[in-house]
Amino acid sequence: MADDDKTPAREVITDYARERFRYFRTPDGTVYAQRKGHPVARPIRSQGTTGSHRQELMVGLYRDGKGMFNGSAIKEALDLIEALALSESVQPVYIRVAPGFDGATWLDLGRDDGQSVRIHPTGWEITVPDPCEVSWRRTQLTGELPLPAKDTDGKGIDALMRLCNFATAETECLAIAWLIGCLGPSVPVPAPFLTGPQGAGKSTGGRMLIRIVEGMSGDLRRAPKDEENLIAAVSAGWVTALDNLSHMTPDLSDAMCCIVTGAENVKRALFTDGDVFRVGYRRPLLLTGIDVGVIRPDLAERLLPLRLERPKVRRTEAELWTEYAEVLPVVLGSLLDLTVKVRSVKAETPTDLRMADFAHLCAQLDAATGFGVLAAYRASLDDLNDDVIEGDLLAQTVLRHAETLSTGMAQRMTSTEWLHLLSGLYNGDGLRPLPKGWPTTGKVLSDRLKRLQPTLAARGVLIDSGRTNTGRYLEMIRPGAPSPHQHSF
Repeated sequence: MADDDKTPAREVITDYARERFRYFRTPDGTVYAQRKGHPVARPIRSQGTTGSHRQELMVGLYRDGKGMFNGSAIKEALDLIEALALSESVQPVYIRVAPGFDGATWLDLGRDDGQSVRIHPTGWEITVPDPCEVSWRRTQLTGELPLPAKDTDGKGIDALMRLCNFATAETECLAIAWLIGCLGPSVPVPAPFLTGPQGAGKSTGGRMLIRIVEGMSGDLRRAPKDEENLIAAVSAGWVTALDNLSHMTPDLSDAMCCIVTGAENVKRALFTDGDVFRVGYRRPLLLTGIDVGVIRPDLAERLLPLRLERPKVRRTEAELWTEYAEVLPVVLGSLLDLTVKVRSVKAETPTDLRMADFAHLCAQLDAATGFGVLAAYRASLDDLNDDVIEGDLLAQTVLRHAETLSTGMAQRMTSTEWLHLLSGLYNGDGLRPLPKGWPTTGKVLSDRLKRLQPTLAARGVLIDSGRTNTGRYLEMIRPGAPSPHQHSF
């Protein structure tokens, strides 16, 4: 055959690829390749060292006797495929957990055969999802989960609690509620903060919790030094766990708030043009540490303190993790059983809590089991609220002044006048210096009080702001003693 009669390499590659792979784009415009009939999708532009579409295409061409092709031919073929895929239907990809049809959700087991768990209020099953319903995205952080056991009769939950060192039954219930929340793709869940004395097994307990969802390869990480690295780690997995926190900067605190409730970053795609790409994220987050110092009020609303205690009997790491690996299928099966049970019941959504979706899940868990999780969640928020006040001298000073107000009384002044009053109340008219971080202007005071509004409201002190013809004002109101369940979260 003359050279002119040979089919160009790029056409051979393109025909082969479109015959065996399905190509589609996500809402952000990224093009993915999916072997036909298989739910796992890979971005065609991925240059990863393992598992990239470029590699599976090269291996397939070689094994099927099509030959070996140079990089330029493969690049030209992928350029054409990408252009053609931009006119195809749009479909999102998911990491680990995904919504499905008819109210179902899916859990990716991370297996090569694509088997996943379909969770529905009527039950759960292990099957391979239709790629048109669910497309999984996997990274190096996607570990493999064992096939969950059926008919566990709750034995897995009991086994997990025996391995962890939770201090109280209420703490155990909150941990279970968080795990159920991790199986819901649309439910923002607060970040468990595992605390306790040195040697209480906080890191081990954190690993055990995340490995139920992420597999035995899931692990804890040190907090990244900057927000960009933190977002990169969060976007590549489902549950992110940060270990041994001892200090929380304002930037890290704000980033954690965004991770829990969801946010989006827009970055420049290339330095040679003005194109951008979007990175959206909302992930379950887990933290461990003895003490992180002062907790900002907005983060306190998104935390779930889980206290551990030192075990009376010590075990070796090998013994502990061998037993954990053995019971993990039963633990996962029991968690799925309980998730189905919880989703099948109806409960009212508490309207006074910030994390309303998680509060509703707690109410459902109570209706299904009678654990009393919602009351435990409220109590944990009260404890965090006390921690915020104990670590904030301004909040303490505001509450001290509020004690001088009569019930139902409102006091209105400008922010500068409030700064003068509160500063004088703290320093005793100059008898002691103002602490580091004390507001220096009325504007700074106004911003600080806005952050403290939920914390102060839980103590029965309302802070409001407004404007009159003469200027802006801040108003402090003491409507009365708060009820046991009065929150503004």
